[in-house]
Amino acid sequence: MRPLDPRLLRTAPAARQPVAVLAVVGVIQGIATVAMAFALAALVVAVVDGSPLGGPAAWLAGLLGVRAALAWVAERVAAWAGVEVTAALRERLLDRWLSVPAEERPDPDRGVTLAAQGAATVEPYAARFLPALVAGVVVPALAIAALLWVDWVSALVVLLTLPLLPFFAALIGKATQDDTDRRWKALSSLAGHFLDVMRGLPTLVGYGRAERQVDVIAEVSQQHRRATMRTLRVAFMSSSALELLASISVAIVAVSVGLRLTHGSMTLQAGLLAILLAPEAYWPIRRVGAEFHNAADGAQAVAGILAELEHEAPATRGARTDPDEVGVRMEGVGYAYPGAAAPALSGVDLDAGPGLTVLTGPSGVGKSTLLELAAGVRTPTAGTVRAGRAHLVTQRPFLPAGTLRSALRLGNDAPDSALWDVLRVVGLEGVVAGLPQALSTPIGDDGFGLSAGQRARIALARAVLSTAPVLLVDEPTAHLDTAATRLVHEVLAGLAERRTVLVVTHRRELADLADRHVVLGRVGTEVVR
Repeated sequence: MRPLDPRLLRTAPAARQPVAVLAVVGVIQGIATVAMAFALAALVVAVVDGSPLGGPAAWLAGLLGVRAALAWVAERVAAWAGVEVTAALRERLLDRWLSVPAEERPDPDRGVTLAAQGAATVEPYAARFLPALVAGVVVPALAIAALLWVDWVSALVVLLTLPLLPFFAALIGKATQDDTDRRWKALSSLAGHFLDVMRGLPTLVGYGRAERQVDVIAEVSQQHRRATMRTLRVAFMSSSALELLASISVAIVAVSVGLRLTHGSMTLQAGLLAILLAPEAYWPIRRVGAEFHNAADGAQAVAGILAELEHEAPATRGARTDPDEVGVRMEGVGYAYPGAAAPALSGVDLDAGPGLTVLTGPSGVGKSTLLELAAGVRTPTAGTVRAGRAHLVTQRPFLPAGTLRSALRLGNDAPDSALWDVLRVVGLEGVVAGLPQALSTPIGDDGFGLSAGQRARIALARAVLSTAPVLLVDEPTAHLDTAATRLVHEVLAGLAERRTVLVVTHRRELADLADRHVVLGRVGTEVVR
């Protein structure tokens, strides 16, 4: 876990501009801070000496205005940088996972934590900690340079004591890293468990075990709360330690200045400048320490996301999408799930060209896995797969929260007229037209508000709208009545007139309509027709 990981700028180029703007604003703020110290010291000396106040007062007022404007700009830039960096990392992360086979993706709990909560915690890291880090580098350097010009003794005191702050901050940060790691693991466990519970909630309710999960989630939440409180305790103690060190250091400068002013070996203006500039050298580093604890989760998330983005997936073993291919070709294909004792598929040969190919076989024999191999979602552990660009319709299709229109347009930009046409094809036109908001009807996550059969036909409608030359469909009639099943069979047969359609089913009547009927067994395939 690094305060600023240089991989961030290499891996996410969209983050370079926000970070660069933050750095420029930080440098200008540092210059304005030092200039204000000179203006304020000049004004105080003018008051003591009875000199005209117009010039110093005007400079001070102008610099105050500049500081206020810079503070406003810094807040706006910090907010923009936080959003831009978070969005860039999340987009790169999701693009990465969508471009690799399923076995190369992280476990669901880690994936949910990184893409959701993890990416969200990057915003305070980028919006608060990075500006503080820039100021922590620029302002102390400018303050010390000004002190060297004004009073080398005060500059020497600051130079000798200033390194103590980052030294102790690094020691405390190292001590809190273990707490942050434990907190992050607790958050991953909580996210993964909550995801599993939400996925299996209907089953848990059916077996009367839903209430039991409330206690389990409460216990995992308590583990996360305890880890958070440990981190906060250390953060408060570290802030107090840095405050104490800075106060003692500034006091040494003040005492030194006071003694020399008393003996007349130092001018009033130089003494005022030393007293004003010394705290400015320590304050940015104290702020870095405080903001680092606030953004510790973001730093941890950045490290995890960058490690995920830089992870090199092994070379594909025999699968490739061929844009010139109009079907699916498999030769000696085998697949074993990671950690499984036995392969899910072995010795599979398949030649599915244009037309309707139906794949049948006993439950658990690997039919859905075969479709995922054909779609490129998984990579075979043996043999080769050649397939054209494919559109995959799973047994439980994904429907995002939104409207029926957005669910139908997932993966396409069809106009409303085309959406109504495809709804007519799949037999949902009357159902949607009868809704108060028609295509604008809101639906919940995973299609909540629709029946299983309606979700299946929405997914089939998206397949009709797709321009992919290969359609892979898994049990399209599992939740449909007889009339709807007959309609779906007709739709699939119509699509097969101009595309390659590979369907997994247990329906004998669909197999009778197929151009090719392939039976998948425990080892290999058998062509029935």
